[in-house]
Amino acid sequence: MLTIKQITENTEAVIRGLEKKHFKNAKETIDQVIALNDKRRTTQNQLDKNLAEVNSLSRTIGQLMKEGKKEEAESARTRVAELKEGNKELDAVMTQAATEMQNVLYTIPNVPYDSVPEGVGAEDNVVEKMGGMETELPKDALPHWELAKKYDLIDFDLGVKITGAGFPVYKGKGAQLQRALINFFLDEARKSGYTEIMPPTVVNAASGYGTGQLPDKEGQMYHCEVDDLYLIPTAEVPVTNIYRDVILEEKQLPIMNCAYTQCFRREAGSYGKDVRGLNRLHEFSKVELVRIDKPEHSKQSHQEMLDHVEGLLQKLELPYRILRLCGGDMSFTAALCFDFEVYSEAQKRWLEVSSVSNFDTYQANRLKCRYRNADKKTELCHTLNGSALALPRIVAALLENNQTPEGIRIPKALVPYCGFDMID
Repeated sequence: MLTIKQITENTEAVIRGLEKKHFKNAKETIDQVIALNDKRRTTQNQLDKNLAEVNSLSRTIGQLMKEGKKEEAESARTRVAELKEGNKELDAVMTQAATEMQNVLYTIPNVPYDSVPEGVGAEDNVVEKMGGMETELPKDALPHWELAKKYDLIDFDLGVKITGAGFPVYKGKGAQLQRALINFFLDEARKSGYTEIMPPTVVNAASGYGTGQLPDKEGQMYHCEVDDLYLIPTAEVPVTNIYRDVILEEKQLPIMNCAYTQCFRREAGSYGKDVRGLNRLHEFSKVELVRIDKPEHSKQSHQEMLDHVEGLLQKLELPYRILRLCGGDMSFTAALCFDFEVYSEAQKRWLEVSSVSNFDTYQANRLKCRYRNADKKTELCHTLNGSALALPRIVAALLENNQTPEGIRIPKALVPYCGFDMID
């Protein structure tokens, strides 16, 4: 959430940034926030004056009574009663203005950094880098959903029977490959200095608001209505919320956490050829990186996270590219985001496997996540996160890009985790 200070001190820059993200009615919404804030402040000022007058009159009433000035004392009592009654109304007005302002602020996305390209959608993203190994497949190469059936790795129909579309059942070496990837990603994160967390996979509404999934992504989340809990769309939500309403010491930063969880997304409106097989699921496994950092160090933290994800893809021997997302394709909460995509040779398309984002102070303000600097003053932290990695499309690319007449080859880095070097 943007702070009032950010909005009032840099109003025009904020509006330009929101327009870069193609946020509708940016100026009108910011004007509304400023008007509500002015109303709140004006009411607060009047309330403070009234309270000061009440305190002053209350002190004089006893003295007036001692001096026998009963008429003046009664007049003062009447004035105190009037002020207290008026203060109830002022307090109600101030509370309503603050609540309305907060609700509007929740609907405003983060302002992108200047380095974010202009653009409306995915076609306007900028390719920063390409890498990995080129793949040559046999002429009769199969997409992963056919490979999964051929080698009895994943049963999509059984998932439909048990739950519904988008909930596959992994079997045999398919299940082993999933577990191998999870352990590989967690071990690599640990080697890079991340502390592993095993959080709940359901969260309360306060956690959803803290990281910005609510109210923006409410329609995409599974809601347990009886208990008012939400299934997490990513481990970012519970892990970042560890630091909600927390004041950290500067020496604790940067905090580096990683977590493996199942993730749940309704993916409402998704259909067509791009959702076949593992391309888009309602439940999937993912290892997430989360960092809490000082503002002056968050740029370095972001780069370290990008290097970490790139290193994973290199060890998996997959062709990849890194995209700098344009304003129109960035998430609601991000100030800067890079996507990693791997190339599916069998499908002839790029598959997104990770987003690595810097949220600046946006989430921290919602979370009230702060740190105490060397001068003992509290400041908002920066929060960052990234997938390292999401499994479904990694599995799809591994199966497709490593198919041979003898079977599916396992990348060297994964063999110790799988216990086999070939799926046949």
